[in-house]
Amino acid sequence: MSDQNPQAGLDSSAAAGSPSPASLQRKGAEGAEPGATRVLAEQFRPEIVALRRALHQVPEYDLDLPKSQALVLEALVGLDLEITLGKELSSVTAVLRGTAPTDGVRPVVLLRGDMDALPVTERTDVPFKSQHPGMMHACGHDLHVAGLFGAAKILHALRDQLAGDVVFMFQPGEETSGGAPIMIREGVLDAAGRRADYAYGLHVGSAGQPFGMWSSKPGSFMAAADQLHVRVVGAGTHGSTPYRGKDPIPVACELVTALQMMITRQFDVFDPVVLTVGRIAGGTKENIIPDDAFFDATVRTFSEQTRAKVQRTSTQLVESIAAAHGLTAEVDYQIGYPVTVNNPDEHGFARDTIVDLFGPDRFRERPNPRCGAEDFSYVLNEIPGVYLNLSACAGPDPDAAADNHSPLANFDDTVVPDGSALLAELAVRRLSRGA
Repeated sequence: MSDQNPQAGLDSSAAAGSPSPASLQRKGAEGAEPGATRVLAEQFRPEIVALRRALHQVPEYDLDLPKSQALVLEALVGLDLEITLGKELSSVTAVLRGTAPTDGVRPVVLLRGDMDALPVTERTDVPFKSQHPGMMHACGHDLHVAGLFGAAKILHALRDQLAGDVVFMFQPGEETSGGAPIMIREGVLDAAGRRADYAYGLHVGSAGQPFGMWSSKPGSFMAAADQLHVRVVGAGTHGSTPYRGKDPIPVACELVTALQMMITRQFDVFDPVVLTVGRIAGGTKENIIPDDAFFDATVRTFSEQTRAKVQRTSTQLVESIAAAHGLTAEVDYQIGYPVTVNNPDEHGFARDTIVDLFGPDRFRERPNPRCGAEDFSYVLNEIPGVYLNLSACAGPDPDAAADNHSPLANFDDTVVPDGSALLAELAVRRLSRGA
């Protein structure tokens, strides 16, 4: 698809035609026929895209997103939802009650979209570019929010077919301090009155995959992300007489190299570890040996066993090498987001649903997990579900396009209704099967 018109073959309204009331009725154990959610997504396309572009102009950072929250609440006006606002963050939790009868326990599906932006100065030329200097929706979370809103609109239209309830989780703080665990603490998983049975989310990309392509994998899908902070403590002196002090700078440099050697010699290549030192600092002038030196690293792992081992071995290595030089090292190993693990059954269910809705050419199985981290992992630690990627690449060559987090990242929002349709279809099908 990369050498074709990005929208070629994706106009579902032309393929599906105008919906009749009968076409929107539930069919069989799989719920509504696959075309119903796509037809409704096309019907709501103008509202979905308008919300995305409004959000793109007011990017906000971390947990306090008052303008974004206000836009979400305004968009949800007129829908029969039970809405709760966050106390520690600008979250929105909305519960839709299905009205179809059921003989057993009413199942609950949770759908999530993150809301926050990044401290990036936008360099795209879109007419709806950021109006907040130094802030940009460079990771596509504005598309996530709009897609989740579209799913709410679709499912509201189909609520007489839903033999269960849907929780819509509009979440701040994915890029920073982790809004998901705060929302969990404030009760999002139990917002419908009982614990959600299944959870689904998606993330758009601006590069790397052809426009409109879905992808995911079962099991470990995204990495755990931890931080290693080290202070090497020595003793300062004049640069001309290093023997009169304890120079922390060469020891810090040795530690950076030793950590890379540790990864290659103490860890299984098939359970990988990525350790990157992104900051190293020490000293004030070329002829002064400082008292201390610092470095900070990000650590990415894909299993809890390896994660624990990295924490233990890196701390031992840093402290031991510093001691061998007669210095000390202060190690602060901070645990971040856990591994994002897709339930194998839910991955298969989502893959089959994508194929039904969009055709087999629109899904790719990822052979390897991704080294990025995601706080939807906290939700998937509690509830079986799946996290999916959807390409919103705006350029003809995905490999040459600017990636997420770039000031040039450009997302084609014509694909957002597809995200809405899939989230809605997953909920329809899951609720039709019961808890």
